Amino acid sequence: MTLVLSNIRKSYTTAEGSIAILKGVDLVVGAGESVALTGESGSGKSTLLHLAGGLDQPDSGSVMMDRQELSDFNERERSWYRRTRVGLVFQQFNLIPSLNVAANMSFHAKLADRHDPTWQRTLTETLGLEPYLARYPEQLSGGQQQRVAIGRTLAARPPLILADEPTGNLDEATGDAVLDLMLSLARNAGSALLLVTHSSRLAERLDRKVVLHGGRIAE
Repeated sequence: MTLVLSNIRKSYTTAEGSIAILKGVDLVVGAGESVALTGESGSGKSTLLHLAGGLDQPDSGSVMMDRQELSDFNERERSWYRRTRVGLVFQQFNLIPSLNVAANMSFHAKLADRHDPTWQRTLTETLGLEPYLARYPEQLSGGQQQRVAIGRTLAARPPLILADEPTGNLDEATGDAVLDLMLSLARNAGSALLLVTHSSRLAERLDRKVVLHGGRIAE
């Protein structure tokens, strides 16, 4: 799975007028590659992830996955893309309140027809979630919910992983374990990983680092 972003432009309308967030971004993330996306707050990092994940559309430019242009997809195809091709780890956990931890963990993998109990057990153990499998999201702390959200995403072995500060609410040891899982999935399963982080230490562990500044990729 190769992600190709070409000349991406995106603006938002506010009470003060139109604000340009992305001003011609070009970025390629290849299968099995891990890329850290860094930059100051407001530089467009999260917007770029939303566009790559099919959650929003650019004003102009191209978002392509394995030579398929996302703007050509209808809503049903975009839903299929988000369900089967992309793993999203955002700062909003979006866990399903009526499902316990075990069911939340397996939810996306079952939708994508890639449920693997052995792999889910590995994720559960690595993320330290064994004591909480029967609990519901409201019974978990923020950090525990984040671990469940990460496990749910990785359980489906998505070809593309988009992660926005995935270790932000985790202690350093757990954060390192989460990154280990993502890097292992990228390298062993050929997934592409694009990860937003403010941590230079974490960014250095990925294959390369890209800096977004003023709505553009800094040279």
